[in-house]
Amino acid sequence: MKRQIITTKDGSKSLYLPDLYENYHSDHGALQESMHVFIQSGWKEVDLETVRVLEIGFGTGLNAIITLKAGIEDKKTVKYTGLEAFPVTVEEVDLLEYDQLEGIEDVQDEFKKMHAVNWDEDVEITDAFTLTKVKQKMEVFIPEKEGFDLVYFDAFGPRAQPFMWTNDVLQKMYDALSTNGVFVTYCAKGDVRRSLISLGFEVEKIPGPPGKREMLRARKK
Repeated sequence: MKRQIITTKDGSKSLYLPDLYENYHSDHGALQESMHVFIQSGWKEVDLETVRVLEIGFGTGLNAIITLKAGIEDKKTVKYTGLEAFPVTVEEVDLLEYDQLEGIEDVQDEFKKMHAVNWDEDVEITDAFTLTKVKQKMEVFIPEKEGFDLVYFDAFGPRAQPFMWTNDVLQKMYDALSTNGVFVTYCAKGDVRRSLISLGFEVEKIPGPPGKREMLRARKK
């Protein structure tokens, strides 16, 4: 899959897929989008000493490294699983220069380790952060039932990847979450919200990141 490096409006870089006309992150700002959607709107909603995170769309590893940093700051243990069918290359990771971003530069060794470790293995990135990168397509991925407290749903948008937003996939997310588990996504489409509600989630529209008016957060009750 052909990918191009782009620079977003906050100075952080991202990847662009010309065949899908789709960015990995918002062109308004890759870092500020990830911080808003996944840390401020997701991570901060989970009041546990150990947080089990499932990310759909491991991609560049940006969400994983800012979660590692948040875990350090909040003195929490993190067990992080990232699903990715089409991993980025080491060369692409280097060109993204995430290890130079403000707030991440002090965990650059951990970021490089995330991309260097083997897929489908549980690896300790730090004493308090365990990473499992799963190289699978969603069609065959079966997450552990009630095995997660937080889902970062960062798949490409419904236009580019309609299957990823179907009830079959969202049901997997519901089943994967523990009671009171949190699901967050940048998407705010009405049909996605209605699907989440139909599956049993309590859903709220909340302010989105810069350039996007709304996003969705849901909780399993």
